[in-house]
Amino acid sequence: MFIMGNDLRRGMLIRHNNELHKVFSVEHRTPGNLRAFVQAKIRNVRTGAMFEHRFRSQDSVEKVNVDESEMEYLYKDGTNYFFMDTQNYEQTNISEDMLGEDANFLTPNLKVQIMVFEGRPIGIELPPTVDLKVVEVEPGLKSATVSNVGKPAKLETGLTVLVPAFIDAGEVIRVDTEEGKYLERVR
Repeated sequence: MFIMGNDLRRGMLIRHNNELHKVFSVEHRTPGNLRAFVQAKIRNVRTGAMFEHRFRSQDSVEKVNVDESEMEYLYKDGTNYFFMDTQNYEQTNISEDMLGEDANFLTPNLKVQIMVFEGRPIGIELPPTVDLKVVEVEPGLKSATVSNVGKPAKLETGLTVLVPAFIDAGEVIRVDTEEGKYLERVR
């Protein structure tokens, strides 16, 4: 299936230069006097090499269809992340290199879609949002209200996001997995 360059999304699997690549990040750019383009960071599935490539919006890109199965994240052991199939309880692991930034959103018992190509797991598809606990943040202000001023907060997975001034350590926040941004306080 072919898609246009500006339809690329993080997590997609594409065929580029006759090689399979996973899209890790996508940034749409529109320079003042030039045509719009998409700057994508992609990783070669076979070699593991990561690089950036510029796709024009009218470029045709082959999207590779992969098998997906729902699995539950269990634990991390060294540089491998272990998942369990929710239907037959079989376990599989994916390396930290293959997961990239997605590893920052994994918490035990989180259900994700594992992408499998030719019998080999090659990545995951995260839910749109995840709830993560704040473990470290500068003290909040009692009189702080919602504002556009943020402070960095370290979450239970090691991810750091900007949060509003009223968020304190121990609170659970909802994070957008596409952009890695704070959305709201959960509890």
